[in-house]
Amino acid sequence: MRFVALETSTQWCSVALWRDGEIAGVERRAGTRHSELALPMLHALLRRFQLSPENLDAVAFGAGPGSFTGLRIACGLAQGLALPRGLPVLGVSTLEALAEESGVPRVVACIDARMREVYYAALQREDGRWREAIPPTCAAPAKLSLPPGDWIGAGNGFAVYGNLGLKKVLPEVHPTAVAVARLAAPRLAAGEGVDAALAAPLYVRDKVAFTKAELGRQ
Repeated sequence: MRFVALETSTQWCSVALWRDGEIAGVERRAGTRHSELALPMLHALLRRFQLSPENLDAVAFGAGPGSFTGLRIACGLAQGLALPRGLPVLGVSTLEALAEESGVPRVVACIDARMREVYYAALQREDGRWREAIPPTCAAPAKLSLPPGDWIGAGNGFAVYGNLGLKKVLPEVHPTAVAVARLAAPRLAAGEGVDAALAAPLYVRDKVAFTKAELGRQ
């Protein structure tokens, strides 16, 4: 099986290629340039292995939560690659990809959601899969709910708001396309991909900005 993965939910832009169990990936700190960088990065990665989109069996993407614009870019690119070729598409939680990238078995994955809120989830590795102790949630940092026991935090939410009650955090860890590919591979093999037209981001929060009245109260 050959498929590509895209992850553009944070300031990082990354793409990956899965080839029968082997993964290659590249990433760049993109700021707001994801739409400019992602597709050229992907085509360069395919050319490195003498492949083209016509050689793919599926497409995976970081579905969210994360930057609204970033999520739409990843989903749109996945659909654009998959739709004309009839390929299945699989969205993978960016918080799960963050946990996968952390390298530890019990993770509070936490991403800065702006507007003085964070996206977070508590995930535990069991039998080769991530299980949710707390599902993806958007909340003010002071209202973060932590599961009992020893957990390690990962993600830029901790870089912005501190340890949030955890003894150890890994604020530099971020979701990557390589992690998305590792998580997507067994799911695609099990037939979990969907028609490209049905692929959609996982926003978790609907609100994208403060109103003028809310800004006036800050």
